[in-house]
Amino acid sequence: MADTWVIVGLGNPGPRYEATRHNIGQMVVDELAARRSEAFRAHKANARVAETWLRPGGAKLVLAKPNSFMNVSGGPAAGLARFYDVAPERVVVVHDELDIPYDTVKLKTGGGHGGHNGVRDVAKALGTPEFPRVRVGIGRPVGRQDPADWVLDPFGATERQTLPILIGDAADAVEMLIEEGLVAAQQRFHAPRA
Repeated sequence: MADTWVIVGLGNPGPRYEATRHNIGQMVVDELAARRSEAFRAHKANARVAETWLRPGGAKLVLAKPNSFMNVSGGPAAGLARFYDVAPERVVVVHDELDIPYDTVKLKTGGGHGGHNGVRDVAKALGTPEFPRVRVGIGRPVGRQDPADWVLDPFGATERQTLPILIGDAADAVEMLIEEGLVAAQQRFHAPRA
């Protein structure tokens, strides 16, 4: 399938984690599905998927939410890449990023995992770190809170006011990455806000 992309939203399964910072990748994939009125269904690659199109006549999108926990996201991501015959450069991983300020979206292809165990596991399972990433900034905790606890907390009241905008921006970034390429998406989303 020449123009198929797999978009994997990283997160943890179950209601306990749904609204946590670590699950923003899945929130973004939910937004992409909602924009197209698509529902998720079970897939044998241990994920829930929604198959759709970027736009009529455009690229096919396989929106995916692994059923596994974050640290073992690679199996579902690699299984979907094999099932849909998609090369790693067409597997877009959407994930939370501690080292980017809240309300910021950054894109890159390849590089290290920055201590993100979900990204690390996807790179290991795909056999390469050379896959595009949409990194959604959640910022670091203020004070002495352990970052491992921070990512598993729900967004704060102030963050929740702008969370829909952040999710929308990240979904826009995924669409632009696929439609116009990495550089164009970086130029738009890495520029300071007016």
